[in-house]
Amino acid sequence: MLEALAAVAPGKPLREGLDRILQAGMGALVVVGDGPEVLNICSGGFLLDAAFSPQRLSELAKMDGAIILAPDASRIARANVHLVPNPNVPTSETGTRHRTAERVARSINVPVVAVSEDQQVIAVYVGDEKHPLEAIPRLLNRANQALSTLERYKNRLDAVAGSLSALEIEDLVTLRDVVTVLQRTEMVRRIAEEVDGYIVELGVDGRLVRLQLEELMGGVDDDRRLVIKDYFQEAGDWHLGEALAALSELGTDDLLDLKAVAAALHLPGGGVDLDANLTARGNRLLAKVPRLPDNVIDSIVERFGTLQKIMRASIDDLDDVKDVGETRARAIKEGLSRLAETSILDRYS
Repeated sequence: MLEALAAVAPGKPLREGLDRILQAGMGALVVVGDGPEVLNICSGGFLLDAAFSPQRLSELAKMDGAIILAPDASRIARANVHLVPNPNVPTSETGTRHRTAERVARSINVPVVAVSEDQQVIAVYVGDEKHPLEAIPRLLNRANQALSTLERYKNRLDAVAGSLSALEIEDLVTLRDVVTVLQRTEMVRRIAEEVDGYIVELGVDGRLVRLQLEELMGGVDDDRRLVIKDYFQEAGDWHLGEALAALSELGTDDLLDLKAVAAALHLPGGGVDLDANLTARGNRLLAKVPRLPDNVIDSIVERFGTLQKIMRASIDDLDDVKDVGETRARAIKEGLSRLAETSILDRYS
């Protein structure tokens, strides 16, 4: 559906053609795809194979039949076509044009666009989904509301993530602290996905919304991955990718239940005791040290095992790790010291 919405977003030629049809008070049925499965349900009409233009689309809409476009909407393949989808395919629509659109979309894997002459609405059908296109001002309003919600959740995430950093340095982390951060990162990610959907539908009108989203989401996905990497228990068939997927697939009710989140991610304790003490491996805080490559972080964590041992390590100890060297060892030591000072000051200020 997102791919289909991107094809009919403002700024795209297809959207301009659909808007022209709407403004002229006409209706239309447009199939975006001209493969064998589409041609099998086509009857009558005439072959065009002409380059697409919004003007041509609106002119061809004056005829009653459907218009068949190439999959990338670059060419108009056929016009004035009678579509004959399987009549046994269920449909919830009432109008002839929309019933046909829904049946075609459910029968074959192509987007179908129906322009309603009476209701002045453009609807996109893909599979079992239907998505009416909304007016740009309304979409922008909804996107801005979602951004405001995202900003509030992001501020809360920053607070709990900062608290986790201080607790990691003091070795006072509990399962509750870890799961709370992961819960917040997943909530933020899901709100961002909703905003991203609005951006796709807004097309060229969504540039400013995209910039705000990118600024708000900077580092969130990395933090989510690194927190899991710091605490999850790897098994034969349970790796970082599976843990990230499990977090993404949690239902809303389970995501709000800290114990359910801990159990789903196979975190130590299995989610039974949220006050159980945990020890960080140090991936997340090491990633905050400037210009420290991932392979070096992995080598350091593999060598020392926990954040506490990494922080107690001397420059010579760090220098012994593969690909570190004295200069980088000194930078790591100084970087972790600054992070420790800043995090603890923020926690107790």
